Amino acid sequence: MQWYFVAALLTILTSSQGILTTLSQSNGRYKYDYATVPFLAEVFKLLVSSFLLWREFRAPNPPRMTTEWKCVRLFPIPSIIYLIHNNVQFATLTYVDTSTYQIMGNLKIVTTGILFRLFLRRKLSNLQWMAIVLLAVGTTTSQVKGCGEASCDSLFSAPLQGYMLGILSACLSALAGVYTEYLMKKNNDSLYWQNVQLYTFGAIFNMARLLLDDFRGGFENGPWWQRLLNGYGLTTWMVVLNLGSTGLLVSWLMKYADNIVKVYSTSMAMLLTMVLSIYLFNFRPTLQLFLGIVICMMSLHMYFAPPSVLVDLPVTVKALPESLHEVSIDRSMEPNNQRK
Repeated sequence: MQWYFVAALLTILTSSQGILTTLSQSNGRYKYDYATVPFLAEVFKLLVSSFLLWREFRAPNPPRMTTEWKCVRLFPIPSIIYLIHNNVQFATLTYVDTSTYQIMGNLKIVTTGILFRLFLRRKLSNLQWMAIVLLAVGTTTSQVKGCGEASCDSLFSAPLQGYMLGILSACLSALAGVYTEYLMKKNNDSLYWQNVQLYTFGAIFNMARLLLDDFRGGFENGPWWQRLLNGYGLTTWMVVLNLGSTGLLVSWLMKYADNIVKVYSTSMAMLLTMVLSIYLFNFRPTLQLFLGIVICMMSLHMYFAPPSVLVDLPVTVKALPESLHEVSIDRSMEPNNQRK
């Protein structure tokens, strides 16, 4: 399977995620406990990965699996980073509004590139660095509202703590992605075995969060397993399947592509969501959205196109080997008998 096909599918699923989540609301609120959606998505990913791993076992060549504890113990770390990231998100939103948080969230595009270079030792060309910065500029441009609106003034009016937490949130998000890619490419283990490890710990941590919410609420609504599926409808199940399928595609990209491809997919998905919202939710398109799309498309072309397409490279002429020398023959010196 080609990586660009998976990236395109990830873009479509990610863009529909926000739309499905909005459609699952009733009168502007959720009838179900939204914290149960990530847990069920982790369970879905775990079941799918376990089934695919079982199919690999039935093949003539069994999959490679590293079961040593020193390797297995590394897989809870992404879940721990995401758990910290989620708490930092809530803390950030106490200091800044939603629009400012979304704009600051685009910093993860640049921080992913930096951590990609530092931890994975992947070298990026100057054109690719420019493309990554352009992508961050394009997504930010599409989210900035008109300066005549009140929300524009709030962009630079938040306290310093809000900006520091926003930067920390972007760094944690990038760190979780880069570390997951490191785990996936650390050895030649089966992708599905690696997924089983990741999603087992992911399900455990999400279950722990549900239990912690019960303790905080004093079990007012009963334990979480009794109300797990309360309020679930067709659209809610589509949200769960969408979130789970997105996670499976991301793990494939981490194994066979890289984090930068995932960043481009999710960034393009955000723009696609805005465009679809024009037809689904009467969203009014803005000049900033149009400019943001143009900048992001330029960034996409700049990053993935061959350098020869972007710049005029000098034509190199292959030099003659030094061992070859031109030899001239003076025919006037030939013997007379050879001239006859």
